[in-house]
Amino acid sequence: QVQLVESGGGLVQPGGSLRLSCAASGFTFSSYVMSWYRQAPGKERELVAASTSAGVSANYADSVKGRFTISRDNAKNTVYLQMNSLKPEDTAVYYCNAVGVLNLRRYWGQGTLVTVSE
Repeated sequence: QVQLVESGGGLVQPGGSLRLSCAASGFTFSSYVMSWYRQAPGKERELVAASTSAGVSANYADSVKGRFTISRDNAKNTVYLQMNSLKPEDTAVYYCNAVGVLNLRRYWGQGTLVTVSE
């Protein structure tokens, strides 16, 4: 059974930091591109950051470049999103996503809420 379980969301003040984690199981983690998406109220889901299967390279949305860092530990089947210098506009539900490099299967986590507010 495939599972992606996010954790680490919460309420943080502007300028603060949070680290999201996504623990994966039920598939060959090292054969999947892992990404973080987010969806703010009233907006469409958008890609935040993506990591190649080996974790050698990553891509980021322009809005988070220089502030967010995606990383993965293939030994622990976990992907992380370190979020620094958080802004109110970063408020959203953050979702973990996995896409198979060869089979293109796609999986989603249930999401974790990040709220940036005074």
